[in-house]
Formats: sequence, C-alpha cells, structure tokens
Amino acid sequence: MAKRWWGPKNFTSPAAEIDFRVGGKYLLAMQSPDFNEGWPIWSTGIYREIVPYERIVCTDCFADENGNVVAASDYGMTGEFPLEMLVTVELEDLGGKTKMTLRHEGLPAGEISDGANQGWNESLDKLAETLKS
Repeated sequence: MAKRWWGPKNFTSPAAEIDFRVGGKYLLAMQSPDFNEGWPIWSTGIYREIVPYERIVCTDCFADENGNVVAASDYGMTGEFPLEMLVTVELEDLGGKTKMTLRHEGLPAGEISDGANQGWNESLDKLAETLKS
C-alpha cells in the first residue's frame, strides 16, 4: 500500500519493502519526472519503536537501491543533512477520528525543512485519499 501514497504530489513510488516490526527495515523509493533526471530517490530506516495505535519511531536515511545509506549529496541535495534522521509518528484517538503528529528530526532548518514539511503534507494527503478508496 505504501507505493500508492509515498512521496509528494506528482511523485510515484516504484518500490516499497517494509518489515514492520521493531528492528525491521524499510526501503522506499519516490520518483519525480522533474528531479534528478527522473531517477528514484531511495530512503531506508529501522523501526525503533512500535506501539499499536499510539506511536511509531524509525530512523530515516537516504539510501541506494540496495538499502545502503548514502549522503544526501548523492542526490544533489545541499545543506547539512545528517546520515541518519529520526521520524516519530504519534497517534491520538479523538472519539472516532485519529489525530496524527509527525516529527522529522535532523532536517536542516530553513528552505530544506520547509520543503520536507510540504512533501510530508502532500504524501499524507495522498495517504488520506488512499484510505478513502
């Protein structure tokens, strides 16, 4: 299902491998026809914490197609990206609806963080549409 919503608007996800358990890894690709000559951007990480219906914590790293961690500069990105960032998703029951809070720690401040925020919002909009269908 991740292939249906991973990546910002107009991006596709040509690959998604997810071992959803603590210690499990994911390898995801997102692709834009306008970025990096259309080549996919790969990311990988390890699930550190999974509390059903409450919280998911995982690392987040740029990767190659084999899941090896690479620098953001390998994708032509500038800024001080760490090799490993942290994503925390918190879920809260609001009487039949779910409030989701996502924190992506380690992103460089400013334009890069703003762009990532927009990308996450567009991805989550795609997830909401996927869940409706």
